[in-house]
Amino acid sequence: MRLAFIPPMKPKLVDSPPLGDGWTHEIKLDGYRTQIIIEGGEVRAYSSSGADWTKRYAGIVEAARELEVESAIIDGEAVVPDEKGRPDFHKMQRVIQKDPYAAILGAFDILHLNGHDLRDIGCKARREMLHGIVKPDTRIQFSEAIPGDAKAIFYLVEQAELEGVVSKRADSKYRSGPTTNWVKAKSFMYSDLDLIGYQRERGKAAQALFAEPGTGHYIGTAVITLGRDMRDRLWQRVQAKAGGAPPNAVMKKRHPATQWIKPGVRARVKHLRGEVILRHASVNALLDDGEEGGA
Repeated sequence: MRLAFIPPMKPKLVDSPPLGDGWTHEIKLDGYRTQIIIEGGEVRAYSSSGADWTKRYAGIVEAARELEVESAIIDGEAVVPDEKGRPDFHKMQRVIQKDPYAAILGAFDILHLNGHDLRDIGCKARREMLHGIVKPDTRIQFSEAIPGDAKAIFYLVEQAELEGVVSKRADSKYRSGPTTNWVKAKSFMYSDLDLIGYQRERGKAAQALFAEPGTGHYIGTAVITLGRDMRDRLWQRVQAKAGGAPPNAVMKKRHPATQWIKPGVRARVKHLRGEVILRHASVNALLDDGEEGGA
């Protein structure tokens, strides 16, 4: 029977990596979850939803053909590195449909090998088998576990401005869908930004649109998660500054429900570290005129 795509195992989001023995910790790669299927000399690549992305990952597919296996299903993350070698999600978004050789695969699990289903074997043992077939210096790289204390690992990841840490129970079996046997802790930072728009739509969470301080350069949106009093205060400031102009015609068309505001409103935003555009962002506080942040 022909090997078929297996829906991925999905880690639960937590505030910090778990402590204690029995866990392994890896750097959370910031790209697209990807599954590689090798069978009878044929290689296929799939997105996390099962879409066939073989043509988008020509470089990874060629590297997979060089692996000395008869058949395999490999789980990993396709990434495009920046000039410092760190995964750059926004660069990947820009080039993935233009350059099929831009991405590399951070391989972190193997579900099938040479006719054997490995999903009932423990995670650590599966990864040892994966490590044994991955070749160095190709577009498929093994995602190494990081030794040491979980707190220290997460601190180092934050200092390196990486997205976060994925922790896995060493004995966990591979089960498709959400799980608590794998968890992910993301690295966040706080920035004080200029509010340029406020978007409210029925049935949706309110969002704020932000620009870099003093430049007007749009850098993304953040969900409004403030308490009721602070949210009311923010809305009052928005109304008082109503009548601003969107950064450009494209923004106006893309955000038709936005109340654009004049300069003078600033907020502290929690967002993923090391990103050019805000991701997983939320408004943490409304800043008074002249107040400086430092969280």
